[in-house]
Amino acid sequence: MEFTFLGTSSGTPTKRRNVSGLALHGKMSKHWYMIDCGEATQHQLLSTKYSVITLKAIFITHIHGDHCYGLPGILASASMAGREAPLTIVAPQGVIDMVKAVQQTTQLWLDYELIYIAVEQQFQPLCFDDFIVEPVELSHRVPCYGYNFVENNIEQRLDQPKLKASGIKPGPLWGLLQKGQDVTSPTGLTLLAKDFLQAPRQPRAIFVAGDNDTPSLLNNATVKPDVVIHEATYTEDIAAKVGKGPQHSYARIVGEYAQSGAIKHLILTHFSARYGYDTEESPSIADVENEAKEYYKGNLFLANDFDRFELNKKGELFLNHSEN
Repeated sequence: MEFTFLGTSSGTPTKRRNVSGLALHGKMSKHWYMIDCGEATQHQLLSTKYSVITLKAIFITHIHGDHCYGLPGILASASMAGREAPLTIVAPQGVIDMVKAVQQTTQLWLDYELIYIAVEQQFQPLCFDDFIVEPVELSHRVPCYGYNFVENNIEQRLDQPKLKASGIKPGPLWGLLQKGQDVTSPTGLTLLAKDFLQAPRQPRAIFVAGDNDTPSLLNNATVKPDVVIHEATYTEDIAAKVGKGPQHSYARIVGEYAQSGAIKHLILTHFSARYGYDTEESPSIADVENEAKEYYKGNLFLANDFDRFELNKKGELFLNHSEN
């Protein structure tokens, strides 16, 4: 499983950060998935390996522009690039209404079908090629959701001791069972593949949160994530000055949540534009990192645009070189 940050700024872009966007690839298929699509996300894609032709679905966390204003442009570009396959959009109803209004008012005619799923009306996990996706309601000043991407179709292996105990010797029947096919033994016994296949490990999961001032709401996910990607718009001191109105998180409360929940990997993103890179001046992005480290002792990253991460089958997370 791998993912690339397409934007890591909150509210407005900066010279080094675009607004929110993430590309996620499960590696079980050619398809990939987008979570949030702020303004200019399609331009960010030009610096990555991802194509709008193989995009399977777009998940939008909420209606705020830094998370969805890039949608009309990327939909139009996909059509002009020759896309024909249907595209699923999972989003709050307000986002769906916006896209439909833009289509109507700008005569945006697409050469492919859009499949809309209003997330607030979705009470069951969504099943895709690579992931089972569980929406989780968060706390923001507009309806907002996070998405827990749980690995689907884990490779399975044969329970060889069970086969031998059943009197089935190694041979062609083993190969058919490995492929998930039910078979008949030489003695006429029907063998169900599901009875002899076992997953060698637990499915991996990545939780991508939207804007959210109550990190503990992530505990409502039924599968505990290996990786949590969460906003840390402010440090605690700046959050106190700004007040509760924006309903954003700051580094301390995200760090405390991740530490108390024994989250293995925490990635912070969605930083206020006030945090610069000069550590000689404050506020700087180092302030966010230092505050988070004070309360979280796990594997911490602060995301940059085009950072590409890989979560391997052992649940280990690696930051690869920027794609840009």
